Amino acid sequence: MDAMKLMTDSMLKSELPEINIGDTVRVHVLIKEGQRERIQVFEGTVIARKHGGINETFTVRRVSYGVGVERVFPVHSPKVEKVEIVRRGKVRRSKLYYLRDRVGKAAKVKEQLR
Repeated sequence: MDAMKLMTDSMLKSELPEINIGDTVRVHVLIKEGQRERIQVFEGTVIARKHGGINETFTVRRVSYGVGVERVFPVHSPKVEKVEIVRRGKVRRSKLYYLRDRVGKAAKVKEQLR
């Protein structure tokens, strides 16, 4: 059991920004196409965070060409190069699944003033 704990501790990323629900983030993902690798940027609103430790994930949602797109990213994945926080959101829920049913300006999250 100790070997498993040591292995997961070494795999955890240390330099992570504070990602909160409602934040608009820009996630840089490493994509492999055949022999080539490139970085793709996915920008959207964080609508959920789940689990904890090595299994922690966050769900990012955006509307692309009128279609809602959601992607789940493991926080500690080596495929996630970096996460930039574009703006902070002011929310009162831990999961923002209700945004799926909203369209246009109703689907916006207010910005948190600091």
